[in-house]
Amino acid sequence: MSQPIIDLVPAWTLVLGVGVFLYVLLDGFDLGVGILYRFAPDRDSRNLVMNSIAPIWDGNETWLVLGGLALMGAFPLAFAIIMPAVYFPIAIMLLALVFRGVAFEFRYRDAQHRTFWDYAFNYGSIIGAFMQGIVLGAFIQGFQTEGRHFAGGSFDCFTPFSLLTGVALVFGYSLLGAGWLILKTEGALQDWARALGRWSLIGVLIGIAAVSLWTPFAKPQIAERWFSWPHIVIFAPVPIVTALIAYWEWRSLNNRSEAAPFIGAISELRSRFSPACAGNGYFPSPVFG
Repeated sequence: MSQPIIDLVPAWTLVLGVGVFLYVLLDGFDLGVGILYRFAPDRDSRNLVMNSIAPIWDGNETWLVLGGLALMGAFPLAFAIIMPAVYFPIAIMLLALVFRGVAFEFRYRDAQHRTFWDYAFNYGSIIGAFMQGIVLGAFIQGFQTEGRHFAGGSFDCFTPFSLLTGVALVFGYSLLGAGWLILKTEGALQDWARALGRWSLIGVLIGIAAVSLWTPFAKPQIAERWFSWPHIVIFAPVPIVTALIAYWEWRSLNNRSEAAPFIGAISELRSRFSPACAGNGYFPSPVFG
């Protein structure tokens, strides 16, 4: 008697999704703090900003490793197509994260060149976040394939759309970082984080609007998926939910709430970018099998 076949694809998809979400959440605010770091008003403030993530920053990249290994182990075909397509932004991202980590440690040990390491920490965070946005934009746009192989060029991922998603993700991580600093600081430094959080939220909303309008026009397959029945029923509430979360986030940044800005930033990013990735209708179906 034959044994029933157990389909592990949904389980591994869930594992991969959880890994990506936890990375965006945990390393997102970590990178966001680094992006905002150079805007701190003085050296004492920068020390407090750095100390707010010191106990946890080096463990957050673990989720990036989990996501990469889960993709390679459970979906080898997807891994074989995606990695050549986004090799350069991923390589630059990893170099930026390494340089950022070195700067974090040397800032305390090389006081003579602390200003240099401050800039290195800040620019490493910005470049790392921007490259992740490039990868996200390339995934939304889809990859050129022939059969079961990537057939595009090494620099195809660098398009106006992916550059836009890169900038949008920098603002998104900045909003997460501002929420974290509001949660962990007080007084004048917390007020400073709230002010930058408002600017970051404006940048996020502009990015969301631009990506939302550009995505369906860039790929007819995505437009068909978004606006066909029954998908339109599923995606129709997303703009409304996004607007409500943005309103709540703006209010929480302007009142004395400490936890709400961080929670709102998480919800804002998740409510918008998940449907964009889910709407990718260009990727060949064998990748998911």
